[in-house]
Amino acid sequence: MTTPSRLPEPYERNGSNLADILERVLDKGVVIAGDIRINLLDIELLTIKLRLIVASVDKAKEMGIDWWEEDPALSSSARRRELSKENERLRHRVEELEEASPRER
Repeated sequence: MTTPSRLPEPYERNGSNLADILERVLDKGVVIAGDIRINLLDIELLTIKLRLIVASVDKAKEMGIDWWEEDPALSSSARRRELSKENERLRHRVEELEEASPRER
């Protein structure tokens, strides 16, 4: 008597789907770190330090990571602050030049 063969299930039915896994990773955060060093005759020529953090914005802020808020390329408020500072420096420079040059009237 032969019994019908049954193929194994590729995934558990009660397992997590991709959305659940992604939600967990973003909620907890994942850090991947590594260093690459290139040496020639015991002389270090190059060191590259790689750090990758995958987390939600809230989790990153909770960990003290908020560099994107100060980067003018990524934040409109940072861009406005940078332009405002540049504008102030230029006004100050114009005032200095006007005071240094003789006035024609």
